[in-house]
Amino acid sequence: MKTNQPLLESFDLGAITLKNRVVMAPMTRSRADNPEAAPTDLHVKYYTQRAGAGLIITEGSQVSKRAVGYIHTAGIHSKAQTEGWKKVVDAVHEKDGKIFIQLWHVGRMSHPDFHNGDKPLAPSAVNPNAKSYTPEGFKDTVEPKAMSLEEIEETQQEFVNAAKNAKEAGFDGIEIHSSNGYLFHQFFNKKANLRDDQYGGSMENRVRFFFETLDKVKEVWPENRIGVRLNPSLNGTFGIEATADTIPTFDHIIERLNNYDLAYLHLSEPFTDVSDIEFLETEIAKRYRPRYKGNLMINAGFTQETGNAVIEEGNADLVAFGKLFISNPDLPQRFALNAPMAEWDQDTFYTQGPKGYTDYPAYAPEKQEA
Repeated sequence: MKTNQPLLESFDLGAITLKNRVVMAPMTRSRADNPEAAPTDLHVKYYTQRAGAGLIITEGSQVSKRAVGYIHTAGIHSKAQTEGWKKVVDAVHEKDGKIFIQLWHVGRMSHPDFHNGDKPLAPSAVNPNAKSYTPEGFKDTVEPKAMSLEEIEETQQEFVNAAKNAKEAGFDGIEIHSSNGYLFHQFFNKKANLRDDQYGGSMENRVRFFFETLDKVKEVWPENRIGVRLNPSLNGTFGIEATADTIPTFDHIIERLNNYDLAYLHLSEPFTDVSDIEFLETEIAKRYRPRYKGNLMINAGFTQETGNAVIEEGNADLVAFGKLFISNPDLPQRFALNAPMAEWDQDTFYTQGPKGYTDYPAYAPEKQEA
C-alpha cells in the first residue's frame, strides 16, 4: 500500500488530529425527505461509509426554518434534527472518523414557497435572478426582504442556537458557510448589499454581520473547532456578480481572520473561468497561502495528483473533495492503492433514496483483476 503521499499524512487540526489530509467537502444531497427535515438512517450509512476521510464536513445544515432554500435539506434547529445528527456523529466516531457540521443560511437564494409565502431574507431587496429548487421544481427567485436590524440580530442568534445543537449532537466542530452566494456572501457583495446603515457601504460595514456572528458563535465553540468557508472569485453563479471591490474585500476578511485561532479557513478555487476578468483571482490557494497564517483548506476540482501537488507546493494543508467522494466512499484508501476512480451519476445528486447515495461500492481489487 503506497502511503507516502502528502494527502495521506496525518495532520493536527486545531483541537483534533486527522488521520489524513483528505477532507470530504460539504455537499447538498437532498435526502432528508421527512416532515422534520431530520437526518435519517440513510444519512448515517452515507457518512459512515466515508469515515475514512481525515475530516468529513456535512452538507449545509440550515440554522432555522427561514434559512432553508432547497428541498429535503437536513436542519440543525430542532430536537428531531439534533437527534438525527447525533446518530450520524456517533456512527462516524465509531469508525474513527472526525466530522464537522456546516451551518447554513441561504438568504435570498430561496423562494416564498419555503416560507409560507413570505419573501426570503437578504441584506437588501435585490433579486439574485437565479433559480430555487422548490418542492414543485425549479422556480425563479424573487426580490427578497431587506433584513431589519432586529432580523439581523435574530439570525445571529439562530447561528448560536444551531452551534449549541451541533455541540449537543457531538460534532467535532462546525463550519460557518459564508460562501457560494449565500447570506454572508450576499452581505460582502456590493451589488447584493445596498444598505446604508452599519451593515452596508464600506468594506468594514459589509463584513460586520459575519464577524459579529463569528464572535457570538465562538462563545459556544472554541475558536480552534470552528472553520470558515469563503469563495473569493465566485462570479456569474449563485446570484453573485463580482466587482472590482470583491478581492480587496476578501483580502480584508482573510487578514482579519488571522486574529482568530480557527480550526481552518476553507477556500474554493474559481467555479467558473475568470481569467478574462482582470479584477478577479485565478489562483486562490496561491494568493491566500501567504496571507493566511492558520490551516488552509482548498477545494474545487482537485484530483489525487493535483491534491498531492498543492500540499507539496506549500499552498494548502488540506484538500476537500466533493464529487469524487460521492462515487468513491473509500477515497483515501483508493489514493493509497493508486486505484481507479468510480464515476459519479449526476442525475442522482439531489434525488431521494439510496440510489446514487449509499450504493457506490468500495474498491475491490480482486474483482477488478478478474
